[in-house]
Amino acid sequence: MATTVVPTQANQYVRAWVNQMVDLTRPDKIIWCDGSVEERERFYEQGCAEGIFVRLNPRKWPGCYYHRSNPNDVARTEHLTFICTPSPDAAGPTNNWMKDKDAYEKLTELFRGCMKGRTLYVVPFVMGPIGSRLAKVGVQLTDSLYVVQNMGIMTRMGEVAWSQLGQSNDFTRCLHSLGDLNPRRRFICHFPFDNTIWSFGSGYGGNALLGKKCLGLRIASFLGRQQDWMAEHMLLMGIENPGPDGRSEKTYVAAAFPSACGKTNFAMLVPPQKYAQKGWKVTTVGDDIAWMWVDEKSGRLHAINPETGYFGVVPGTSATSNPNAFESMKRDTIFTNVGLVPLEDGTYDIWWEDSGMPEPSRCINWEGKEWTPTLARETGIKAAHPNSRFTAPMWNNPALDPRVNDPSGVPISAIIFGGRRSRTIPLVYQAFNWVHGVYIGATIGSETTAAATGQVGVVRRDPMAMLPFIGYNIRDYLVHWFRMRKKMVDCPRVFMVNWFRKNEQGKFIWPGFGENMRVLKWIVDRCHGRAYARETVLGWMPRAEDIDTEGLNLSSQDIALLEFVDPDEVKSEILSQEELFLKLAGDLPKEMIFQRELLISRL
Repeated sequence: MATTVVPTQANQYVRAWVNQMVDLTRPDKIIWCDGSVEERERFYEQGCAEGIFVRLNPRKWPGCYYHRSNPNDVARTEHLTFICTPSPDAAGPTNNWMKDKDAYEKLTELFRGCMKGRTLYVVPFVMGPIGSRLAKVGVQLTDSLYVVQNMGIMTRMGEVAWSQLGQSNDFTRCLHSLGDLNPRRRFICHFPFDNTIWSFGSGYGGNALLGKKCLGLRIASFLGRQQDWMAEHMLLMGIENPGPDGRSEKTYVAAAFPSACGKTNFAMLVPPQKYAQKGWKVTTVGDDIAWMWVDEKSGRLHAINPETGYFGVVPGTSATSNPNAFESMKRDTIFTNVGLVPLEDGTYDIWWEDSGMPEPSRCINWEGKEWTPTLARETGIKAAHPNSRFTAPMWNNPALDPRVNDPSGVPISAIIFGGRRSRTIPLVYQAFNWVHGVYIGATIGSETTAAATGQVGVVRRDPMAMLPFIGYNIRDYLVHWFRMRKKMVDCPRVFMVNWFRKNEQGKFIWPGFGENMRVLKWIVDRCHGRAYARETVLGWMPRAEDIDTEGLNLSSQDIALLEFVDPDEVKSEILSQEELFLKLAGDLPKEMIFQRELLISRL
């Protein structure tokens, strides 16, 4: 068995575990990754030779590569994702549960000898800024070069992890193999009590990049409850604006949105010209995950982004829809399952739907098949898979916040929840207090689309946009949110937004995208005690004149409809929340019941 030199910094606990997993998986070769630029280039050369990667045209896409995955392996597999604990109560009613002993037995047989003829890569990584109190070390063992290169973008990967870990045994043990990519032999298992993740049979990012959703949210949320911090599916952004005294003022907010609600666009928001000219700027700390704790000195909630890259959806991303994301992917990026365009000079370009780039006369689509515009019109076949991805370093983002590497994090002044609702929920309102805000976040509803479910307008509940990622019982998760308030001297204000309200003609009323800056301004001003609000059934809401609509094509009727609250629709909303309340049954925290009764009494 060939192996690279074991780093001297890798401590006894890491070496013992790696040796144990090597005995199980039986690879032909072992490579301990160091995270260097030279290693990264060497792996790309190897990947191109093995057909894992295709190098893109270096003039148009410098340092960029293309990867096509197996057609049966293009998304997270929630029904094959398990929380593995001694009892089902620890996992709760919203997770798939498998007894930990049974899971180890089942997966041990799948992993036994699975890397024969393959190379096992030892990938040490850190989640979080180096030196942060929340920074977590993981070691992922994988037989996928694609995973290695993605982890190099998404985490602080390499020798830095050994320095962070020292002689400690406190690291997340991540074992991954592509297996035979058989969906019937695919399992993503989390063992929160062991700080361990085993993933078999998938190479897709959410299933295989074990530092992301698996450690970053499921394991981290469990650790956070034990250690008095929070891991949330939230973006982090900074808003810089001229304050009342003329000096620049910086406000940081966190925001949680279910899928298809504009999360990445909001994280990378570009202020309209009138705001930019006045000195308003938006910076991105993170677009997907926030780890938060209460600072002992200030009593305020602080947050870090544990990642170092963006694993974003490609279709629909253009220089118009999200200029900062588009700029971020122009170099040193991995594109997965988009259209591959052969060029006359023997190099390759890429293309995807709604990219704003010229449509090619032909390309190879995400399934490896011939694609032409004519074929697309006749059959509906896409060049790029709807869930095709880009993996880009956050350092490419022109609006990256300067404190993104600050180990002390950024102070959070507001938490924003949002959903996709055509009726009922107004453009923006503020919770009366933290407990009311938790109730709002726990009952987030978002309407499905026909493409996703075959049924339009079905409201799905997604508490804190975390439903697939809570690594333990949702009852304890909600209680943890309530308990965190007791540690804060000055807690963030909590808001709900809805960019997707429609008029009677079924058209969106609010323009969205960069114009969301206008709502964000009211939120920032509320955090600093400068903006007016009126008390309503749902919470504190702005008057029509409190939201800047100058230059927007909105009538007074449109503005009124954006903030209209129909008591009958609110009653229906309360009834539709029964889905969540019944699922929790007798485990529902009493604060949730009280908030529901208060809302009913206000009606």
